[in-house]
Amino acid sequence: MNEYKTHTCNEISLDDVGKKVRIAGFVETIRDLGGLVFLDIRDMYGITQVVTSGKPEDVDFASHIPIESSVTVFGEVKKRDEETVNPKLKTGLVEIRIEEIEILGKRMKNLPFEINSNQDIREDLRLQYRFLDLRNDKLKNNIILRAQVLQFLRNQMIEQGFLEVQTPILTSSSPEGARDYLVPSRLHAGKFYALPQAPQQFKQLLMVSGIDKYFQIAPCFRDEDARADRAPGEFYQLDMEMSYATQEDVFNAIEPVIYNTFKKFSNKKIIDTPFPRISFKEAMVKYGTDKPDLRNPLYIIDLSEFFNKCTFKPFINRTVRAIKVKGHLSKGFHEKMLKFATSIGMGGLGYLEVQEDLSYKGPIDKFIPDDLKKELLKLADLEKEDTIFFIADNEKRATELAGQIRTELANRLNLIDKNVFQFCWIVDFPIFELDEHDKLQFSHNPFSMPQGGLEALNNESPLDILAYQYDLVCNGIELSSGAVRNHNIEIMLKAFQMAGYTEEEVKSKFGALYTAFQFGAPPHAGIAPGLDRMLMLLTDSDTIRDVIAFPLNSKAQDLMMGAPSQVKREQLRDIHIQLDLGKKGHS
Repeated sequence: MNEYKTHTCNEISLDDVGKKVRIAGFVETIRDLGGLVFLDIRDMYGITQVVTSGKPEDVDFASHIPIESSVTVFGEVKKRDEETVNPKLKTGLVEIRIEEIEILGKRMKNLPFEINSNQDIREDLRLQYRFLDLRNDKLKNNIILRAQVLQFLRNQMIEQGFLEVQTPILTSSSPEGARDYLVPSRLHAGKFYALPQAPQQFKQLLMVSGIDKYFQIAPCFRDEDARADRAPGEFYQLDMEMSYATQEDVFNAIEPVIYNTFKKFSNKKIIDTPFPRISFKEAMVKYGTDKPDLRNPLYIIDLSEFFNKCTFKPFINRTVRAIKVKGHLSKGFHEKMLKFATSIGMGGLGYLEVQEDLSYKGPIDKFIPDDLKKELLKLADLEKEDTIFFIADNEKRATELAGQIRTELANRLNLIDKNVFQFCWIVDFPIFELDEHDKLQFSHNPFSMPQGGLEALNNESPLDILAYQYDLVCNGIELSSGAVRNHNIEIMLKAFQMAGYTEEEVKSKFGALYTAFQFGAPPHAGIAPGLDRMLMLLTDSDTIRDVIAFPLNSKAQDLMMGAPSQVKREQLRDIHIQLDLGKKGHS
């Protein structure tokens, strides 16, 4: 190959016995047996054992090489003795007898942690020394998988006739749901660029420009708080858009891409396409969330009307949701569930147990009139030995709490199959919702086409109007959002007007789209599956940071590079910025 190596550390085999070879890598382990020293040399591809030839000077030199130093080794390939064969290694049948060994990069400092240790290491330490953390097999393999998935996704899109187009990183600020990262302009004092929260407007403008089918592996920048499945700062998505396309066209294009990717890079079972479609309304009632985990067999039923006929005052004129499980549960189980319920803000967690004779046992049995008990059996599809839990609150809160109780019950009862990927589409989102001040606002993407078009906007109650908006969900994680876009300027202006925007504000905030849509815009639709979340699922990672080479921590800091950091006053002067941190150090 070159002066440092002729082979990688996974290529040496019995076919090479008797040959002179050279490898290079990190010293993973050293075993000094007195007259002989064995070293495991590790590179990106594998491990090869090397051994001294017995010369005292070689033994002394090899035994004192600091672990994790970078070395190159030259020598003859030998077959290992039977008792030293390592079946766990691809190269476990052979070793290299050292004729030359040279330290290329000596480790000068103590290691902050063991590279391939199974012990828990503080994440802040791992991120501070990420260049060492990436030597760890698990993390390294995640990054390799990321590259393979990215290439596979790109090839599938190209095979479907999508054109890869890069869109700008420096753009204008626009209200798209999260805080922008702002970049001050040196040439235009007092003005700012924004890093794109998504290529949303650019990809729609590509459709107006005549590009039929576009995609890119797009970087997106949002100043939002971190979660296990959300990186603060930046993330990547498979961004795509199609002109002259409907919702069905998008589903038909992206479903095989997602299915094939998960099929190729995972051994888990994957449900066949087409993925099930669930309306937003049904999802909120049946699962208590618009990101349902369909591996969980439990579902929620609405018993609000039933309990208005009963005498249990806490349930009257409230939204009452219920969840049934098979079997009667222990006193300890109920106590733990009650503790969980109170921890999420519930006043209690009512339940009933169905007996052998189909009677009930439980705290609220006495509040259900005898003539209604059979009705409850039918409504909740109850059988003997079932247990049913009740959640009551206002509609929004009851929905949210029932979703959390459903998840907690499934986890405690071990009902979730960890060896399957369950995809579903959530469709028919309402285009509007009320904010905390009861003001109408967009509930999803503001550029979405309302179902029924202008007629619906003019004649229907705003909260009843649905949009051609859709989310792709896998195992309770939102993988992507998309929509049929609102390409009609008249419909667009009416929708924004209902959300409180004047035409001048629309023209100011979305000027390019406002203008472009007056030049014969084609109907278009798209979606953008999140690459990082896909990889998080494929690798069974607990945090999205384990599938990103150099992530920010949960506080949006780069502990390795020291970002964010202070800059020189001269740099601020060049971009016309003056800091006013105030007494508490906040601008």
